Amino acid sequence: HKATVNIVFTSSWITGILEKRANLEQITLQQFNVLRILRGQYPKPATNSLVKERMLDKMPDVSRIIDRLVAKELVSRGKCSTDRRAVDVMITPKGLDKLEALEESMMMMDVLQENITEEECRTLNELLDKLRGHEPSISEDFQGK
Repeated sequence: HKATVNIVFTSSWITGILEKRANLEQITLQQFNVLRILRGQYPKPATNSLVKERMLDKMPDVSRIIDRLVAKELVSRGKCSTDRRAVDVMITPKGLDKLEALEESMMMMDVLQENITEEECRTLNELLDKLRGHEPSISEDFQGK
């Protein structure tokens, strides 16, 4: 029981920190997540459905988030060449710059390094993966804290 409450509390605490940090760059946490997904596809475009599928927070209104990113010129939208019903979405150079400016802060390296060791971070990652039923393979490399 205490572990469940602690996980929920910690999730909320981390989300609060990330929302504040994203807001300093005038974007939301959901917009940051969309930009990361689009950067992962870059230079290929993505569709709204692909973005929705990969979102951490399974929100129903990805189109609205993308509309706001287009208005900020962080994302461009165009016709999909392979499916007339779909729309291609792609991160812009300005969007890539925004991500670069936010990346270190959003990964919370300052908070992690201040509070837990690298070994504790590895253990935490392993326990969280185990909790979700994901067993990392031996080949998965530790990429920072």
